[in-house]
Amino acid sequence: MSEGTNKLTGGQVISRILRGYGIETAFVLAGAAHSHTLFAFEDDGVTVVSGRHESGTVGAADGYARVTGKPGIAMIAGKQGMPNAMAGIQTARMACSPVVVFASVYADPSRESLGDEGEDPLEMAKPYAKWCRVVPTIDRLAEFVHAAMRAAASGRPGVAVLGVPLSIQAATVDGDGALEPHPLQTNVSEASSDAVDAAAEMILKAERPLILAGSGAGLSNAGPALRSLVDSHRLPVLGHALGRGLVPEDHTLGFSWPLAQVAAKEADAVLVVGMRLSQRIGYGLAPTFNTKAKFAQIDVVADEFGRNRIIDVPLLGDAALTVDKLNAALTAKGYLPKGDPTWINEAMAARMARIDELGREKNGKIHPTRIGRDLMDVMPRGAIFVGDGADALNWMHGVIRMSGDRSYLDHYPLGSMGIGTALSIGAAAGEREVASRENRDPREVVLVTGDGAFGFYASEWNAAVLAGLKIVCVIANDGAWGTEKNGQLNAAGRNVNCELGQASYELIGQVFGCLSERVETPSDIKPALQRAFAADQTSIINVLTDPDAGLARKQDPRLQMITFEDLPSSHRAHYSPEVA
Repeated sequence: MSEGTNKLTGGQVISRILRGYGIETAFVLAGAAHSHTLFAFEDDGVTVVSGRHESGTVGAADGYARVTGKPGIAMIAGKQGMPNAMAGIQTARMACSPVVVFASVYADPSRESLGDEGEDPLEMAKPYAKWCRVVPTIDRLAEFVHAAMRAAASGRPGVAVLGVPLSIQAATVDGDGALEPHPLQTNVSEASSDAVDAAAEMILKAERPLILAGSGAGLSNAGPALRSLVDSHRLPVLGHALGRGLVPEDHTLGFSWPLAQVAAKEADAVLVVGMRLSQRIGYGLAPTFNTKAKFAQIDVVADEFGRNRIIDVPLLGDAALTVDKLNAALTAKGYLPKGDPTWINEAMAARMARIDELGREKNGKIHPTRIGRDLMDVMPRGAIFVGDGADALNWMHGVIRMSGDRSYLDHYPLGSMGIGTALSIGAAAGEREVASRENRDPREVVLVTGDGAFGFYASEWNAAVLAGLKIVCVIANDGAWGTEKNGQLNAAGRNVNCELGQASYELIGQVFGCLSERVETPSDIKPALQRAFAADQTSIINVLTDPDAGLARKQDPRLQMITFEDLPSSHRAHYSPEVA
């Protein structure tokens, strides 16, 4: 606000509104496109994390949103930056992350009649964003910023893109305008009592009831409700994506879906809490699930009911509120736990025994599971884990167990390789902000990625260092596009265009000022991890893993925690041995 006046620049309007929503961190690529907003951020105490690529900038805002529950803010140049930002926008959209992208755009009079730019500066983003608008005048800037925040956070969260002409950021407006925050979630409600009663009856009649918790459960902060339900009624929960860790994965009542999905076919009643029945969930169909199993599903969007299979009991409403209501209904009906669900561990036994054989070597080549096993020994409970890559993430699914709300992130469901780096930066920035407000130490943030995935966003480690963030990054470096290489080897006995060489990626960390190490022997992994956790800076540990380890994953169904098949081939492939 100019001294002696009540006028605010457009940049100050944006900054004050975001602060009103409790946003204390923004992810911005460069400066000129948003100068007046950046000046306001600096004056208002908003931390700026400076990205190196637009997709990484949006991806960091995505990571911030997943960890904090607040909309992540990304700022890019609209014209040349939007093409680069699309992978980040798509990743956030498909993960249902509330993200607002501020894109600087040129005023209409600047367009050429025969120029390359179309009439709509946000045309590229519109098919993929939940909401896209351009601010028409400085007088309506506040209205549009509030609308973008609400669009990103309400209902099923997603990406809102707001085009802000450069002239509007610099223009001034009366400072008495509507800067106060608006309610962001206007449709939070519980499912109807009749639907909840029907779901309770379904569980009462079941011998092997099962709960699946997905990102919707995480987004609605349903962790306390799920833990209460589990404590009261001993119902097993398989977590997926942001739903992992809501019930600690103790292998008694809490499990991860990627690892324990082999047990799903044993369930006769399935409660789906905030999870899409997509490819990773076997489409909710046989053979992943029993054809006679009854399904109840909680979701805030009615369109999800009937994705790939009939839902016997649809429950339209917020996950946390509806789970609480279901817990009360089961208690009122006198539901008695049928004991701990040992049937899940029995179904997993062959898989767990095979995984336990791997990564036990003391010398020689490093199996990727050794990374995860050593990480579990030294990673603090409740830490935030970010997964990336294909084979690397598959092996981590076999050994990593999560505990804590909003503690697990990966690139699913889009699967855009490398975005895990950006997610980890946003997660670390968001966790630092939350911890400061709660007067506690931040949770540790750990990224495990493959060498191929690491290469996509390597320059973003500059952003992590500039922002003073602490992240422990571990590269499982098999020197190849492992999934593609081993797929070719398994199908044809040869591979082409898949080898990368086990490059010295730790040197990239050194370039940007990270604590960096190269690990070549199994016994050196844990000491390197301990040094990384003890440091007060970002660390990059380049672990050279066995280049031949991934072939077994293609050949042994017990080791396939991630499947990539489409619907018809998935049906065929999953009619595999019972140990699959």
